[in-house]
Amino acid sequence: MNQHTNPDREARNILIANDRGGYTIPTEGLYPYQWNWDSAIAALGFAEFDIDRAWTEVETLFSGQWTDGMVPHILFHQQDDGYFPGPDVWGCNGPILSSGIIQPPIAATMVRKIWEQDRVAGEQRLRDLFPKLLAWHRWIMKWRLDDRDAVCTTHPWEAGRDNAPDWDKSMARMDASDVGEYQRRDTTHVNSDDRPTKFDYDRYIKLVQIGREAEWDQQILLEKNPFRVADPTMTFSALRAARDLLEISEALDLEAEGLRADADRLENGARSLWNEDLGSFDSRDAHTGEWAGSISNASYMCWYAGIDSEKMLGRLNSVLETVPYPVPSYDTSMPNFDARRYWRGPTWAIMNMMIGFGLEDMGHRQQAEDLRQKTAKLISNYGFAEYFDPKTGSPAGGTAFTWTAAVWLHWAGRS
Repeated sequence: MNQHTNPDREARNILIANDRGGYTIPTEGLYPYQWNWDSAIAALGFAEFDIDRAWTEVETLFSGQWTDGMVPHILFHQQDDGYFPGPDVWGCNGPILSSGIIQPPIAATMVRKIWEQDRVAGEQRLRDLFPKLLAWHRWIMKWRLDDRDAVCTTHPWEAGRDNAPDWDKSMARMDASDVGEYQRRDTTHVNSDDRPTKFDYDRYIKLVQIGREAEWDQQILLEKNPFRVADPTMTFSALRAARDLLEISEALDLEAEGLRADADRLENGARSLWNEDLGSFDSRDAHTGEWAGSISNASYMCWYAGIDSEKMLGRLNSVLETVPYPVPSYDTSMPNFDARRYWRGPTWAIMNMMIGFGLEDMGHRQQAEDLRQKTAKLISNYGFAEYFDPKTGSPAGGTAFTWTAAVWLHWAGRS
């Protein structure tokens, strides 16, 4: 255990060190570009000490928005051979070299939080960003809903939870035998035992190849993409974003036609992800209707989306009592739990913060505070790692990680 004596200063220094001039990388080496949901969290961290820089972070992210409204999950601002797959593999034609998929749409929610720290200073920048945020929301409503109005991920990277057990059944049905040779870069930066397996990675690359072959035409991909899973991360974050966009539009008298109806649709979609047999929110294969059978940290984002659940609260209370460093990304009692392998067990500070936001918003203040304090203890004891072993707290993945630092500054480290 490494006691971090001045985590406030350390967190600020991490954000400053990972700043590349208008955008922030998640960490040196492992992730050398601008990632979508990482960037939204980075902005929240910057807002604690440099609110102008916070707005710039989000503005840079939206400078890569495609003409149809899509905001890519990676913007390749500068070439870096240390990362695979790079822009040459994706073959996209956006305004900035990018990937062809999205990530959870948390930007609207984080932008609202930044604006609420200084409404006067941020009003014009929010007015300028709002049509872009709305266009991305409408893109998701057009292309990502399943037949029950839940939001789908079309690549495991899209949900941000790359190798979550939620995708195992859908991935197992995929044939990636013709994916060809490629050279991973992630395992040269961190321990391969902390990363997705080759079986997973073959399928990640196969899905990129399918997208590129379709020239990222969403209509074609609706028919050709074998991976389409309605999941809690995407659905809960899209529902929360719709609610926040609606609040912003009413406060600033901005055009936002259809947002209220969209929020209602998304709430129905979110509720459709309740798996009664599992007693939890779960992921569902949109092609087959089959449940994943996965209790993940995303299952606990229901409050973030404004949906209360006594059963999930009971589960959370149990996790807070029995897991030393909650919330694990996969339930510790489930057979595929792996304490160190990415999204198959480790605890992620960013997910804890969003769960904490929701708990606090919905009046579950004791649980919100308990989770915040446990996250603060985890970071102050073990540092600003990408993620952590939920049983021992030991750090894993990348180090000096932007969003862990931002979580400390905005939420975990507050007194």
